[in-house]
Amino acid sequence: MASQGAFTEIASLAGDPARAGMLHALMDGRALTAGELAQVAHVTPQTASGHLTKLAAGGLIAVEKQGRHRYHRLASPAVARMLESIMQVAAGAARRKPVVTGPRDQALRAARTCYDHLAGHLGVALADSMIANRQIELTADAGIVTADGATLFERLGITLETRSPSSSKPLKSSRILCRPCLDWSERRPHIGGALGAALCAHCLTSGWIRRVDGSRAVSVTTKGRQAFRKHFDVEV
Repeated sequence: MASQGAFTEIASLAGDPARAGMLHALMDGRALTAGELAQVAHVTPQTASGHLTKLAAGGLIAVEKQGRHRYHRLASPAVARMLESIMQVAAGAARRKPVVTGPRDQALRAARTCYDHLAGHLGVALADSMIANRQIELTADAGIVTADGATLFERLGITLETRSPSSSKPLKSSRILCRPCLDWSERRPHIGGALGAALCAHCLTSGWIRRVDGSRAVSVTTKGRQAFRKHFDVEV
């Protein structure tokens, strides 16, 4: 169990408004430069650099260097789950106040990325479909892929064991294959773990969904509507 000091440090790092904005921007699984994160947080590049140094030292982000550029991403799926849980608690608190949601909020609720897997109504609908068709089984904190599920993913060309969808590096053996991730807007689980990441990557590369600029939201294409109906019996 983490010490009170470590808990306080992490809470302080995530609680700063500028750093919270940066972490939220990294929730879609992509790596961003310090300049891009400075714009998101509405701070100067120098201030952003200081915040990023603290986040890296605290283990919340990882830094990758390519040529002259340095890219920042969330350090692990565990960090993404922590942030998603905070959003869930924050959304519950917000419901006690009058809230008018705009089109962007509606788009996030419809379909978005949660670190490197699909969330929102679409993510939950896919999980429900695979559970109903006995392709996966989920408990409160774990999940398995059944033989029917393995057949589905093989037919779709989804490989789970070899490569991470966001990197050329092999998947770490410590990453759970399939696990539930409680969706902050739907209050029900979508699919996390290596399976959720591979499915999200497949949807993007196949042109079933497209990222929305400046947001974690994704839009479903006509091709995607047809594919989700055909393979998962999900109407979008």
